[in-house]
Amino acid sequence: MQTVDFMHLPLRSDDRVLDLGCGEGRHAIAAYAVADVHAVGVDLACQDLLTTRDRFREFAEPDNPRKRFDLAAASALALPFADASFDRVICSEVLEHIDDYHGVLLEIRRVLKPAGTLCVSVPRRWPERLCWALSEEYHLVPGGHVRIFHERRLWTEIERLGFFCYHRHGAHALHSPYWWLQCLFWRNRQRNPLVRYYHRLLVWDMMRRPLLTRTLERWLNPLLGKSVVAYFSKESCA
Repeated sequence: MQTVDFMHLPLRSDDRVLDLGCGEGRHAIAAYAVADVHAVGVDLACQDLLTTRDRFREFAEPDNPRKRFDLAAASALALPFADASFDRVICSEVLEHIDDYHGVLLEIRRVLKPAGTLCVSVPRRWPERLCWALSEEYHLVPGGHVRIFHERRLWTEIERLGFFCYHRHGAHALHSPYWWLQCLFWRNRQRNPLVRYYHRLLVWDMMRRPLLTRTLERWLNPLLGKSVVAYFSKESCA
C-alpha cells in the first residue's frame, strides 16, 4: 500500500532517496523499483528493518550498478548522515508517532540538499479524531499516535522552515471505514466478521486494483482519505 505518488515526487537517475521511518520498506523499495537511485530506509524498529530486507530480495537488481539499497537503524532526531546528502526525503505516517516532531523536521531540512524535495504524510484530522473517539486503545498502544495534526498548520510550519508546498492530495479513502470498524470492535477485532470481511475487500482491491474501487477511492480521497500527503521543495534555510 503506497501513500507517496512518485508522479508528484519525480525521481532522477542517481538520486539519493531517504525513506525516514521506513517501517517494512514500502516506499524505500518502491523508490528503488521505479528509478536508478540509491534508496536508504531508516527506522528504529530492527524487526521492521529485517522484514524490509527480506521483502527487498524480490526487487534487487544486483547487476545494475546504478541502483543501490541500504538500511539503517537510527533515530529520526539524530540521523547518521552528512548535511545536504539526499535529493529526496519521504516521511510517511511518521510524525504522528514522535513527541518532538519539530526536531525531526529540522533533521530533514539538514540532510536534504538545496532544491531537494520532501514528501510528508500524516493521518487526516477528522477520520483520526473518530478513531480516537471510538477507542482509546487505538492510540495508546506502544508506538501509537501521540497527536492529531491540523494538516494546514503542519504544512505552514514546514513552509516556515524554508520549504514550498507544491502539491497536496488525500490517500486511502477505503481504509478509513476499516479503521473505524477496528476501533469500534477493538477488543475482538481479529475475530469480528465485519472487520475480517472488510479486510478481505481491501486485500482484494490492492491485489486486483479493479476499475470500480480505484475510481471510487479517487473520488473519495479529497474528503475521506485516511492520509493527507503534501509535497515540498526546499527553497532556502530559514
